[in-house]
Amino acid sequence: MTLDLAYLRGSMAAIHSVLQHASCPQNVAFHFLAAASDDELRALIAASFPSLRFRVYHFDDSTVLRLISTSIRAALDRPLNYARTYLAALLPASVRRVVYLDSDLVLVDDIAKLASTHLPDSVVLAAPEYCNANFTSYFTPTFWANPTLSLTFAGRNACYFNTGVMVIHLERWRQGDYTRKIEDWMELQKRMRIYELGSLPPFLLVFAGNIAPVDHRWNQHGLGGDNFRGLCRNLHPGPVSLLHWSGKGKPWVRLDAGRPCPLDALWAPYDLFQTPFNLES
Repeated sequence: MTLDLAYLRGSMAAIHSVLQHASCPQNVAFHFLAAASDDELRALIAASFPSLRFRVYHFDDSTVLRLISTSIRAALDRPLNYARTYLAALLPASVRRVVYLDSDLVLVDDIAKLASTHLPDSVVLAAPEYCNANFTSYFTPTFWANPTLSLTFAGRNACYFNTGVMVIHLERWRQGDYTRKIEDWMELQKRMRIYELGSLPPFLLVFAGNIAPVDHRWNQHGLGGDNFRGLCRNLHPGPVSLLHWSGKGKPWVRLDAGRPCPLDALWAPYDLFQTPFNLES
């Protein structure tokens, strides 16, 4: 996960939910990427979760600042949103695979089930796919009008996936130099606008159609509404293992404002700023 002060409340709730539902919480280890004061954030995590196994890695904003293009919502342009692209470089080589989680979600199931997702030979990434989504909408008319670019997806059954929940084989990522491949698309975006939505489209360009499937229960996303108004949304049909408030509306903001959406009540029990807890009990 990433850590920063703006989303710290969400991160704390996410960590809390993982530990509450883990069959063996003592076996869960967190790797946090932070751009701010590592010492302050490390102290906050240690004080809140005394038994947690974790490390904090410094993410230098300058790594990606030159590559970021403005998107449809300012919050999506934060450099830390792009830190997931650099996991393979920042984490030790001994870490072969990880589960990446956004900071605006909670689990209601054992993360060991997600972590054990099968990744076939040569497959780098696993995530829930949403093939009913309008895939073309994630790229501009300029992209689709250019045959050299649009042929990127030729022969690939490319579907949308949300990068807030991913199982990543870091060893294969390193071997395939996938950070450079993502950066190449970001550099092209600086020259000719081919997408509008922050850090997601480069992942789609590199991986869509070449990922291992994960059941939709592991990313009930979009609960924060769209990127403009953040209106309330309902759950998708089917079982739920992970609730994800992707989109503009964040549950802690709406709860504090006294205007929560109905599903925000499912996030509130994990809010350590409001709910007394004892991880040792």
